[in-house]
Amino acid sequence: MMDFLPFIAMFAVVYFFMIAPQMKRAKQEKKFASELKRGDKVITKSGLHGKVVDLNDKDNTCVIETLAGKMKFERSALSMEMSSKLNAPAK
Repeated sequence: MMDFLPFIAMFAVVYFFMIAPQMKRAKQEKKFASELKRGDKVITKSGLHGKVVDLNDKDNTCVIETLAGKMKFERSALSMEMSSKLNAPAK
């Protein structure tokens, strides 16, 4: 049993510092994507700013209106951090 203790400790460290936070972040991003509604201002991961004008639950996409026109994106292409900062109330 003592021979496996270092391996068990290494797995515990990897789990608590790498795997668990990554799972928590994925859960938050999924919640963010499911709570999107029309009129929300969003920023894509590539930096495109726009406003949600249509949501399609069938194929998990949304249509974003920008100054250049309307574009269709996967909901996973939206940045949770940047969009949250954009919609946060000013201090």
